[in-house]
Amino acid sequence: MTRLIDAVAWVHLAEGRLLTARSRGKDVFYIPGGKRDPGESDLEALVREVREELTVALLPKTVAHLGTWTGPADGQPEGTLVRMACYTGEYRGTLAASSEIEEIAWFGLAEKHRTAVLDHEVFDLLAARGEVW
Repeated sequence: MTRLIDAVAWVHLAEGRLLTARSRGKDVFYIPGGKRDPGESDLEALVREVREELTVALLPKTVAHLGTWTGPADGQPEGTLVRMACYTGEYRGTLAASSEIEEIAWFGLAEKHRTAVLDHEVFDLLAARGEVW
């Protein structure tokens, strides 16, 4: 039986690199974000997750949908899929790893292999658009 994890992610770029985060105790980096709580909209979940993971406030009026991808969920039982709705947006504050995040890093294409498999599709789109290299 297939299980679906419904998640949102914040795609934030600077100088051709994508912001990534690694949770405590994990080896793989992810595009920041996480699972939606029951009844939350994409925007509500995204704002909450970014605040919880990176200690910054997304500016809701600047948030724009980049794309949605579905694929195997890293670190989950076989047959588990994640549906990841990705958004861009501006923020206020200073990026910092919260208590649940071990490390944040800026990755270009050379580091793509260090991220979750589904995140590779986002890297590929951004590379095709000339936004990450």
